[in-house]
Amino acid sequence: VLLVIPWGEHWLIGTTDTPWTLDRDHPVASGADIDYLLDQVNVLLRAPLTRADVTGVFAGLRPLVDDEAGDTAAVSREHVVREPRAGLVTVAGGKYTTYRVMAADAVDAATAGLVGTPASRTARLPLVGARSYARVCSGRSLLAQRHEIPLSTVESLLRRYGDRVVELLELIADRPELARPLPGAPDHLAVEVWYAALAEGALHLDDVLTRRTRISVQTPHRGLESADRVCELMGEVLRWPPAVREREIEHYRTRVAAERESQLMPDDRTADAARLGAPDVRAGA
Repeated sequence: VLLVIPWGEHWLIGTTDTPWTLDRDHPVASGADIDYLLDQVNVLLRAPLTRADVTGVFAGLRPLVDDEAGDTAAVSREHVVREPRAGLVTVAGGKYTTYRVMAADAVDAATAGLVGTPASRTARLPLVGARSYARVCSGRSLLAQRHEIPLSTVESLLRRYGDRVVELLELIADRPELARPLPGAPDHLAVEVWYAALAEGALHLDDVLTRRTRISVQTPHRGLESADRVCELMGEVLRWPPAVREREIEHYRTRVAAERESQLMPDDRTADAARLGAPDVRAGA
């Protein structure tokens, strides 16, 4: 299945369905993977895409339940809940987009023998940022006026943070400099980095550049132009000494270089070897 999904100013194109038997902590896309997707999407496009059109690349692994189908593309994406022995419930397979169903099924299985267990509420529980979204969204113009921020900026934050935008705007009210865009990533504000370190559990530079935001794949420089400022902001929140800041910057630069090299490699094995040239910063934490 080829997916071409609008994603802000970009398009997400994927995916490949091939087995991965190498380093599971750092899966990478090889040059062959990129060329394959370009070839597939170009069948449908009037103006063909080239490597020069690719802004960023990322790869991930999908846990599948082995049903002896042989071909990974033919294996079911459904999750399985089993109780291999009394009191031990296991969940296998599935995907992030169905995590709530997986959780409900697992809890239902674990409580099947209990008396008076209430029905699952997960289907009625709002996602983070959704509880007051409609109210906050309807008042976005007033929020923009009150905080003296362009309406387009408030709307951009709303799309990514939902009703939590109020928390970010309160931070800006206390520290107006947090309303400034990040170098090399004008769609992202300094407050997003501050909030990531303060309230979202970000502990490393790549937590912000690759996970809390997607700057690493949404900019041609892969986040390198933003790294110094992001490190400065995180360092202030987390009280990093100079040595830690230097280590975080060096690790991120090495990671980007290794990922770029891996994306030029002809196959999984050489791509994996290139990516392993950048050690995980958490290993030395």
